[in-house]
Amino acid sequence: MKLRVLLVTSVLLALASAASGRQAADTSRRATERITKEVRHELVMLPYFSVFDNLTYKVDGYNVTLMGQVTRPTLKSDAENVVKRIEGVEHIDNQIEVLPVSPNDDRIRRELYRSIYGYPALQKYSLGVQQPIRIIVRNGNVTLEGVVDNETDKNIANIRARSVPGTFSVTNNLQVVKS
Repeated sequence: MKLRVLLVTSVLLALASAASGRQAADTSRRATERITKEVRHELVMLPYFSVFDNLTYKVDGYNVTLMGQVTRPTLKSDAENVVKRIEGVEHIDNQIEVLPVSPNDDRIRRELYRSIYGYPALQKYSLGVQQPIRIIVRNGNVTLEGVVDNETDKNIANIRARSVPGTFSVTNNLQVVKS
């Protein structure tokens, strides 16, 4: 009889432990999803976040890693400060790169913007507050980040970027995402 009671108790404890583990994992998953959503919202709402900046992030539980490139040093610190205030965030690893100051890069940025967003097939991407094609220029080297609707738009953006005088190279990291 004692053996049976001990066996039943062990089984009940194992079931309770498994249910508790599932509950904790579900709570952690929901917290991670909430933090991810809030981090994205806070970053796109930064006042000086422009088409020439690229902010990405990774959420791992209650830890957030900020990555990307920005043209203003204050944007790097602003991004960290707004993420710090999100409930549940315990640690921030700020790996955002501040791009070097360069009048030539600024000229290339302006010309790239006109070349890409001024082209009739790509003008639809200029609508809205945050343009989906990010233009990153570092020492004359161009990287296109973000999303477009189809492969044709990705290729057009690449061709338009390569046509701007003064660009040494173009890396096209645009992702095709169906609306």
